[in-house]
Parts: sequence; C-alpha cells; structure tokens
Amino acid sequence: MSSSVSKNWLLAAVCLAALGMPLSFTGPAVVLPAIRDALGGSPVQLNWITNAFMLSFGAALLAAGALADAWGRKRVFLLGLIAVTLSCALLTWAPGIVAFDAVRALQGLGSAAAFAAGTAALAQVFDGAARTRAFSLIGTSFGVGLSCGAMLSGWLAQTFGWQAVMLSPGAVCLLALGIAAPAMRESRNPQAQGLDLPGALSFTAALSLLTLGVLQAPDSGWRSPWVIAALAGAALMGAAFVAVERRAVHPMLDLSLFRFPRFVGVQLLAAAPAYGFVVLLVLLPLRFVGLEGRSALEAGGFMFALSGPILVVPTLAAWLAQRYPAGTLSALGLLVCAAGLVWLSRCAPGTPLHAMVWPLLLIGTGIGLPWGLMDGLAVSVVPRERAGMASGIFNTVRVAGEGIALALVGAGLTSLVALQLAHLPGHTAQAASQAAQRLTTGDLPQALALLPGLGREALLHAYGAAFATLLCVLAGVTVLTALAVFSFLRGETPAEKPLGQAQASEPQACA
Repeated sequence: MSSSVSKNWLLAAVCLAALGMPLSFTGPAVVLPAIRDALGGSPVQLNWITNAFMLSFGAALLAAGALADAWGRKRVFLLGLIAVTLSCALLTWAPGIVAFDAVRALQGLGSAAAFAAGTAALAQVFDGAARTRAFSLIGTSFGVGLSCGAMLSGWLAQTFGWQAVMLSPGAVCLLALGIAAPAMRESRNPQAQGLDLPGALSFTAALSLLTLGVLQAPDSGWRSPWVIAALAGAALMGAAFVAVERRAVHPMLDLSLFRFPRFVGVQLLAAAPAYGFVVLLVLLPLRFVGLEGRSALEAGGFMFALSGPILVVPTLAAWLAQRYPAGTLSALGLLVCAAGLVWLSRCAPGTPLHAMVWPLLLIGTGIGLPWGLMDGLAVSVVPRERAGMASGIFNTVRVAGEGIALALVGAGLTSLVALQLAHLPGHTAQAASQAAQRLTTGDLPQALALLPGLGREALLHAYGAAFATLLCVLAGVTVLTALAVFSFLRGETPAEKPLGQAQASEPQACA
C-alpha cells in the first residue's frame, strides 16, 4: 500500500472515530426517558449517564495522548476502538442504572484513547496545509455526528428501541477498526517518557470530585457536608495537579504554554461551545420528549435545526479565515450564538417547530464559525513531536469543559426550577426541590406526583420560566467569552501567517 493511500485510510479511520463520539452523548439524551423506564434510577444516577462518559473522556485525554506517544499510536488507537465497541454492547445488557453508568465511564475511556491516539497519528503523517485540512475534516466529521446524531437516534429509538441507539457508536467504531488495523502504521515518540501517573491521578480526581459535588448539590443542598467536601477536595486535587506538573521533568501538561496569549485564546475557544451549544444537545431532548411529550423522531428534527449548520458553516469559516482574522470570526460567531440563545429564551414549552427553528438555526450558525477554526488553530501551538500532548490539552479543555458545563448548567436549571415551584402555594421547599430534579431529567409524571394539586400546565410554565432565565445567563457568558477570544486571538489571518510559521514565530513575539 502506497504512503499516500495509507494516509488517506488513516484519515478515514480517525474521521469515523470522530463521527462516532458525538453519538455517544447525543443519543442517550434523546432516549433518557426510555432508559429510565427500563432501568430506573434517581435523578443523580440518570445525570451520570451523560456525565460518566464526559468525565472519563475528558479526564483521560491527557494520559491517552502521553501513552500514545510512548507506547504506540496505532496500538492505543485500536485498543480505544475495541473498548468503545465492547462497551456499546455491554450497555444493552446492563442489569441496572449503576452498571449502566459504570459502562458509560468505560466507553469514555475508550473514546479518549481512540481520539487522542488517532489525532496524534495524523499529526505525524500530514504536514503544513495538508495537516490543517486533515484536522478540519476531523472537526467536520465530529460536526456531522452532532448534527445528525439526534435525528438518527430518534429514528433508531422509534424503530428498534433505545438499545439500538446505544449500539450505534460501536458500529461506527467497528468500521473504523476494520480500516485502521491493516492500513495504519505504528508510530511513537522515541523521547516520550511514558505516563505521568501522579499528574493523571490528581487531574482525574479533581474532575471527578468537582462533577460529583455539582451533581449532588441539587439533591443534598449546596451546604451539605458531602457537597462541600467534594468541592473542597476538587480544589485541593487541582492545586496538587498544578504542583505536580510544575515539578515534573516531563509533565503531562506543559503549564508554561499558558504564558502565550494565543495558546490561552485557543483553550478559551475550545471551552466556548460547551455552555453555548453542547448543553442544549442534552437539555433540549429532555424537554421535548420527557416534558412536552414529543416523539423521539420529532425531537430529533428539532435538534437538527440546532446542529445542522455545523455541516455547512465550518467550511464557510475556513474560506473566510483566508481573508479575516480567526479571532474576529470566532468572536463574531459567539456573539451570533448569544443572540440565538436570547431569542430561544422567548420560546415557551410547546412552541411549534416553525417558531423555534430560527433561534435554533442562529445558535448553530454562530457556533459553527469557531467550530470550523478550532482544530486547525489547536495543532499550531506545540512542535509536531509533542502532538500527543497538544491533542490532549485541546481536547481535554473541550471535553472536560463540556462535562463541567453539563453538571453546572444542570444544577443551575434544577435550582431555578425549584425557585419557580417554591413560589407556588401549598407545597414545601423539599417537595419543590425533588420535583425540580425530576423535571430537569424529563420525568413529568413523578414531578406531578410530588406536587399533588398542580397541573401539567403549571409545572411546564415554571420550567419554561427557569429555562428562559438559564438561556439568558448562558448568553451573557458567551458574550464575555467572545470578548476574551477576540482579545487573545486578534491580529492574524492564515493568509498572512501560515500555521507552521505562526508556531515558529509566536514564542518570540510573545516573549
């Protein structure tokens, strides 16, 4: 097999892996009511269906990148694909919600290994403009998974049941495995020092404790000793991680990179879609299916209006980036996204598709501009031989940011709904809090049972008011992020300074 053909097959395999990963977290959101009916579970346990995957994915990316560089990128890539495929099958056999959540964590570990090793391998075989195009294709593939995932999941759920939704990422990864096993060549960094175990453990512990504390807070209260202990532990583990990485001879995360404004801007850009876009991929299907009573397929149609622009806008962004600075385009996209969030806040539960489609399209279009630029920018911040670390840093910020955003936004929505319900007479604050948790996981019948005497319309009105407030807060955060991204990334266009040249000259400029 010629070198060029081998490169193309490798790119196809990594793009397939990237396509399957968004299916792993958009699918469960569409079928969460069906999973709850089949396996049961408390609101906290149901929230872990998404967060267990996001947490393990985000926490393992740095370690997976380091392992790929030291142990072999092909080996780690194939093992990751195998883990995802097996975990997808195990999900359909889970005897209960706790086992289901545990397998979701395993699925996240496999996804991290496949994604970090696959992108690191691509960085070794593509150079210059070809590398930028390759990473843009990965971003496009990820966007296809996001844009089509909800609709595909809705069709699979309605036709074959929720188990088919769980199997779909495994089917895509199995195809990637069949392509990569014979076509991919092994590569490693001969100077790699292996896994930074203290750094990996402290980082994972910090993320885990933070997520645990935030998810448990709506149920136990923010003043609960367990919640306070979890959040304090997260802060201590985060400080320990920074201390370990500063003293390590070969750190998993090179903290000195944060001295460079362009690097910081790329990381802010990586986190931005989490609270302006990704959280809606989870919250909106729960609202559409669990509370408004729409079918999974109809909910998928709504979600395609939100994520469909990801199929088109990144290509437009790449074309515009030849003429305008990436920072300006990214900031403009985030501002458009914020406008869409404010518009969506005016859409009460039950609003028909023709009225919701425009704000959903606006949000997707806005986020599509930075989406088309992020991956190309990310690979320019470190030398090629540190590609595993570079991939790990960028994708860790992106995925860990999504996991943390989901936990924080979910807890915030629960608190806002509880406040709305507390204003209704005849019910205790505890009952309102418990009903709010049920509403935010799409369990309207249990919420009605907890608040006897209140009708469906009253609960939906309270939920809609809380959701509108949340969207306005998210819009404000997105505007602030747009200003910060513009400040850090302004002043360069790919046409004026190719990524390779920017990489070579930036440290001197920043110094």
